[in-house]
Amino acid sequence: QVQLVESGGGLAQPGGSLRLSCTASTDRFAINAMGWYRQAPGKAREFVAGVTSGGRAKFADAVKGRFDISSNNANNMAFLQMNNMRSDDTAVYYCGAGSDYTQDKYDYWGQGTQVTVSS
Repeated sequence: QVQLVESGGGLAQPGGSLRLSCTASTDRFAINAMGWYRQAPGKAREFVAGVTSGGRAKFADAVKGRFDISSNNANNMAFLQMNNMRSDDTAVYYCGAGSDYTQDKYDYWGQGTQVTVSS
């Protein structure tokens, strides 16, 4: 059983930055990958970025070169640094955690945090 809590969402200007944090609490479940999906109004949920406990990262094409993901394995935390943000980054961002060494498939999800990019 895993519980995840996201924080750091809010309002950013176009070209600005935000940093999201995710903290996972687990009992017996081994977390070997953490990452982020997002869902914009009227669109399907899509993969953003993920990282394994060994440090292997994967990014969606839409965020490559702009976003970075990092993790702290000892504390079961993951971070999403969002730079050079644009309007289509506006979405609810969901943190996920999984037992497999796969960056984009997760077993548990957080409640989500709203990110809005607007001038």
